[in-house]
Amino acid sequence: MQLLKELTETPGVAGREERIREVVLKQLKPHVDSIEVDALGNVIGLKKGGGRPRIMVAAHMDQIGFLVSHIDDRGFLRFAPVGGFDPRVLNARHCYVHGRKDVRGVMAMGGKPTHLQDEEDRKKAPKLTDYYIDLGLPVNKVKQLVEVGDPVTFAQETVTFGDCVAGQCLDDRVGVYVLLEAAKRVKKPKGDVYWVVTVQEEVGLRGALTSAYGIEPDIGIAVDITIAADTPMTDGAPRVSELGGGAAIKVMDSASISDPRLVQQCRALCEKHRIPYQLEILPRGGTDAGAVQRARAGVPAITLSIPTRYAHTIIEMANRGDIEATVALLTRTVEAATSAWVKPPKV
Repeated sequence: MQLLKELTETPGVAGREERIREVVLKQLKPHVDSIEVDALGNVIGLKKGGGRPRIMVAAHMDQIGFLVSHIDDRGFLRFAPVGGFDPRVLNARHCYVHGRKDVRGVMAMGGKPTHLQDEEDRKKAPKLTDYYIDLGLPVNKVKQLVEVGDPVTFAQETVTFGDCVAGQCLDDRVGVYVLLEAAKRVKKPKGDVYWVVTVQEEVGLRGALTSAYGIEPDIGIAVDITIAADTPMTDGAPRVSELGGGAAIKVMDSASISDPRLVQQCRALCEKHRIPYQLEILPRGGTDAGAVQRARAGVPAITLSIPTRYAHTIIEMANRGDIEATVALLTRTVEAATSAWVKPPKV
């Protein structure tokens, strides 16, 4: 899990993935025949096999975060979100502003302190615009270190405890971890494998769209997290997946419907190799598969998911057994994939 810790603790807000990209390049390069960074910033590693099918495996390296949008005359920062946040999870958090250097600060909510609030104040639901960042510096020093457009991430260590690992941006650094681990294990694929670590997924699946257009894959496999709503007080809501239940084979989300032939093949591989798995349908949200599927004339695609609790917070949690099951399933799928899996029907 040391690699996963490094991946999750390296900043890379969507559109500003330069630091996490360096980690990915270092880890992927020894396991592919060639590697490149395309114009948008995606990392594309090619492992040569038998030519066709071209298999594209995609996991996104970008994380949700913020960009500094304003510095006021006292040195407090306002910010714009990059990706989706629940405002309830932001208050009283340590953070970093990645300016001319990494500057530590705290994110706090404006308004009266707790001891001065009345009953009406306590009833108000927080909004993203209620928050600001305090760097603990006078305005002149703040402006020497920070400018509008600098990315902001939370200060959060990734820790392992019990059967799980928890930290920020497991979405989707755990997917990147699974991709990298599978790239190490795949030796003789039947087709050419493009290991693609994408950018800007959290703001519209942008990196997967452009990279798939260039690769023209025959099969697309996205690796991402999915919701595990298996916690207290979620009665009546779909669980989607459960921690400890194995790799999740996606049937559908709001961005894609997995090719049923690929779903069948992945289930058969799990059963053959005794890999624990579960099927999942995610009512809201999507993965890079939604972009790969629509590239050029269309690509049969599927998502392999890691069940994760507390998504889009800084304590996202995944089960280590589920992570390993997803690595095993991705490895077996890539090694076994053939053009016959997605042969068009006769007309």
